[in-house]
Amino acid sequence: MVSRCLRIKTIYGVGVGLLLLAAFADRVKGENAFTQYIIFNRMPGPTWNQVRPETMQPGGFEEITRHFPSSSGGRIQIGISCIFSYLNTPDRSTLSFLERFLQSARKTNTPILIKLDGESWSNARPDLWNWWDPNRPGYDPRNRENVEWTGWTPDQAIKIAWRNWGRQIRLLPPPNLMSPRYRGACHEKMNLLLGMIKTWWHALPASQKDLLIGINVGWESSIGVNAWYYPHGNDLLDQPERDDPRDGLNTDEVLARGQVQLGYAAVKTAGLRERGKLTEANLVEVVRRHLEDLTRVVAGHGFPREKIFTHGAGWKNDELLYRAAVNRFSCPGWSFYRYADDPCRDLGIRNALKKSEAPYWAAVEWYLMKPPARNVWREALTRTLSCRRCRFLCIYNWESIRNREPVLEAVRDVIAADRFPHRR
Repeated sequence: MVSRCLRIKTIYGVGVGLLLLAAFADRVKGENAFTQYIIFNRMPGPTWNQVRPETMQPGGFEEITRHFPSSSGGRIQIGISCIFSYLNTPDRSTLSFLERFLQSARKTNTPILIKLDGESWSNARPDLWNWWDPNRPGYDPRNRENVEWTGWTPDQAIKIAWRNWGRQIRLLPPPNLMSPRYRGACHEKMNLLLGMIKTWWHALPASQKDLLIGINVGWESSIGVNAWYYPHGNDLLDQPERDDPRDGLNTDEVLARGQVQLGYAAVKTAGLRERGKLTEANLVEVVRRHLEDLTRVVAGHGFPREKIFTHGAGWKNDELLYRAAVNRFSCPGWSFYRYADDPCRDLGIRNALKKSEAPYWAAVEWYLMKPPARNVWREALTRTLSCRRCRFLCIYNWESIRNREPVLEAVRDVIAADRFPHRR
């Protein structure tokens, strides 16, 4: 029997994979029959803090959709995601980009995921972070309260941080997630964008209401990972970037992640602790409150829970941070790289989902760190979408796979298969 199967695989190649997917579909006919999505995120720009206007136009949508057969009405559909960093660009620009994105979705009949970011980039709001330079806009010594500290007092505020998304880069100081001024700024900008999204969504005819896949808030929300601080980092601000340390993080160390401990400002502002040693639970509670607050704002505009998704993360196996993505207003979402080939194996996700009563969850940031082989990607996509209650996976980024034909073939295979048996 084994040798016969091997012969069939050799003769029919990819066709066997498609037959297996079809067999899976027969097994679950009528079960968990909600629409699922494979979404492609458009990378904002080469430095991640820009917006490329051409991606907001119908042509930017068709650049993606032309590679796939029309999936309208199918169980598995193609979608497009874009990130709107509302503290990074002037309101007029942000609203203009969003308006074009929404209009293009309707014109091309393409489902969309809208990511609202107030954590990763904040160049347009020096009035929130510039506490040290009177020669730059926004200067106010009281802005120490709006950024993170390396100890329990504002005189330990930081001026700089680092991140590695493919390469190490310098950042503005990360926000104190519990600062009232920071939270108010997020609410103000989110309300502007959500008002436009709500008007657009309500104006859609019934046949197009599902063009809004969802609204995603947070961005691997955490403390000390996507914005960490090197020892004596403030002293490096005026030194050449080429001389910066390069030792990076130890992500399995759940408090300081191998660098200088951050989180004191948020934990103190939240009233959780004001002296002594920070704990993992302290940091996680801050992130949980942050995400719950953001999703409460979205829900307040009348968007149902099934349209609201968080973007949580976890790096150490089953660390508590996974659970910060779960709240009563939204569906939880996480990044998947290590477990992109099968998110069901991620113990942190499995335990977090036990605490969630949301109708769905999502792989809100997903990329398979393996060679672009058609069968490998097809199996990973299939396993992800077959995890119980998985609403969508969002590939980061379209620009990384658009010239990889085997990956595009894998996506087409999954769309053709139409549905999968749901596990766990």
